[in-house]
Amino acid sequence: MPTEKVPLDLLLFPTWIVPVEPAGVVLRDHGLGIRDGRIALLAPRAEALRHPATETRELPGMLLSPGLINAHGHAAMSLFRGLADDLALMTWLQEHIWPSEAKWVSEDFVRDGTELAIAEQLKGGITCFSDMYFFPQVACEVVHKAGVRAQISVPVLDFPIPGARDADEAIRQGLALRDDLKHHPRIKVAFGPHAPYTVSDDKLENILMLAEELDAGIHMHVHETAFEVQQAVEKHGERPLARLHRLGLLGPRFQAVHMTQVNDEDLVMLVETNSSVVHCPESNLKLASGFCPVERLGQAGVNIAIGTDGAASNNDLDLLGETRTAALLAKAVAGQATALDAHRALRMATLNGARALGMEQETGSLELGKSADLTAFDLSGLAQQPVYEPVSQVIYASGRDCVRHVWVGGKQLLDNGKLTRLDEERLIAVAGEWGRRIAGA
Repeated sequence: MPTEKVPLDLLLFPTWIVPVEPAGVVLRDHGLGIRDGRIALLAPRAEALRHPATETRELPGMLLSPGLINAHGHAAMSLFRGLADDLALMTWLQEHIWPSEAKWVSEDFVRDGTELAIAEQLKGGITCFSDMYFFPQVACEVVHKAGVRAQISVPVLDFPIPGARDADEAIRQGLALRDDLKHHPRIKVAFGPHAPYTVSDDKLENILMLAEELDAGIHMHVHETAFEVQQAVEKHGERPLARLHRLGLLGPRFQAVHMTQVNDEDLVMLVETNSSVVHCPESNLKLASGFCPVERLGQAGVNIAIGTDGAASNNDLDLLGETRTAALLAKAVAGQATALDAHRALRMATLNGARALGMEQETGSLELGKSADLTAFDLSGLAQQPVYEPVSQVIYASGRDCVRHVWVGGKQLLDNGKLTRLDEERLIAVAGEWGRRIAGA
């Protein structure tokens, strides 16, 4: 007889369950039970069947994993997808993206672009994403309505941006937003100083003080290119990461995005401060920004997550594809075929992302008590046969078209490839209208 009288809300029986923690484990012939939005049972099939459940679903040929976590992006920039391709980073930014943002970015732009990005991410198995873009309060509204999980980083720069006249106003808005959402079950508000070359010391010191007081994350582009590092050394006599370390920003709350330039001193600082690195391989490749030394960082103990960056520089929000690229690129950069194996790659796209965002107690692995943030990958297709090692098949032989189901907090947001809360046809039409307006300007 079951020892638990309260029935499970949902009992899932996939062919494989990959909990991610403990590492390297693949469970076969097991069930996962959900109650009140949390994982309440993970047990062999025979034992799981002894627990009453309101709903039971068989998922033959599917692998159930934690939902993917996109640890860096600019969601609303989905509406700039393909606008200025095949250009150098600073040319792309200064001559195309920044002028376009100044002309077009508004609350409506952010609302429509963020909703488009969330829909794309859900269809690709992403249950949580980190966003750094203008009008963050609008992004929070869209996240709340869509049912996903997110870290919303309030952008801070020394010059005026859409929605904020200066850095002080952006910080004030961020504090108010964080206060409004401090008890929200799925949204965390963080500080997003754009980059070392766009934020002054006094503003960084203010952000650090507030982040420590509020236990908030700090999300920042760092060492994206060799030019950025060289310019900083020529102007200020120190590398950007060293400057951030001197100011006290590095630490468990700090999320260093890109880090394509890492010397021995940088590595020591990252390790000693327990800072996280967010790796965006496809954006770095497309903009020729450089290569993050993932294997070297990982072997030293640095927590490395994966991000897509924005769709304007990627050009998709496909974290599964990003993870495959990360695994392959890590091998080439390290010169070792054993670098970043499939299990470690999946961990980077799930639990490592949760740790970087300060959410590892809530999501990132399939452990009892954690939120039921789940993705089911269908490995029954022709291109996945035969299945010797299912995690390898997910990373190396599958695309986001294999994503069948997604749950966040136990609520199903993707059912057999169909969005349950968002209207895909409407989103396509709205994005098309934005595209016609921007292209015709």
